[in-house]
Amino acid sequence: MTRQFGDRARFAVEVGQVWPPPPDPATGDLRTVDLWAGGKWLTTDDNTAFLPSFIPFLRSTAAQVRRRDVSPCPFPERSPEEIFRLLYADNETDFREQFWLLHWGPTVDNVTSYAYLDGDDLVVVFAYQRAEHPFPEDLGKVFVAKIPADEFAAVLDEAADLLDAELVR
Repeated sequence: MTRQFGDRARFAVEVGQVWPPPPDPATGDLRTVDLWAGGKWLTTDDNTAFLPSFIPFLRSTAAQVRRRDVSPCPFPERSPEEIFRLLYADNETDFREQFWLLHWGPTVDNVTSYAYLDGDDLVVVFAYQRAEHPFPEDLGKVFVAKIPADEFAAVLDEAADLLDAELVR
């Protein structure tokens, strides 16, 4: 049974089955986890999360956002799509690194994303990077998800709580 936290149109975490059923102690505790932002499925290439790493990623990101330890919009006069392109193009400096947020390992390494605060909202801008993306019409496009920062943090915490409670120890 899949359990959903959040809203796919903004940001959601969907927790599915333990993988492989039953858990194989030799490979660690794996779980199907799908991530959605702005109505787009982020985990198209790898939705199997290694929980001993993934749960801390969720918790630390939730805490970071709750503390508002996320940079404000870097270019307020630009659209979110332009902001993504400007940050993506900046490979000469460390400036864009302050906007990294969803660096959670293999589950999202098919997506380049940046995040910033716009008032009380967290704005996540992202694009798919692999040529073999299952939805070729999405390649080359920039997508935007906007969600109240506290709601984003709550979604991550709720998903992490469930994953942690069901983690085989």
